[in-house]
Amino acid sequence: MKEAALSLRIDLPQGRIGPGKVRLLEAIDREGSISAAGRALGMSYKRAWDLVDALNRLLGTPAVQASPGGHRGGGAVLTEAGRGLVADYRAIERAAQRAAEPRLAALAQRAKG
Repeated sequence: MKEAALSLRIDLPQGRIGPGKVRLLEAIDREGSISAAGRALGMSYKRAWDLVDALNRLLGTPAVQASPGGHRGGGAVLTEAGRGLVADYRAIERAAQRAAEPRLAALAQRAKG
């Protein structure tokens, strides 16, 4: 049986950062392109691009640097801002998980009946 887990969404005045956007950035970093990252996560290129655009606007600076396609193909890499966002989100997520662990365990135990 899966243990109780915490899912974190951070609401900033400029917008939201949650697990989906962070997973997309990690997939772009791993796959080297927005379209490949979208495919790996089961989302359309348009959806992936819209999320990247939202992150770029939220940060006020690009999270992803995309290079146009063409006969040799394009690509995408995370910028320093994008890498920092992923690192900060994952650090906050780990800290929140540690802080919530006793309560999550208690809740899971009560949910078992």
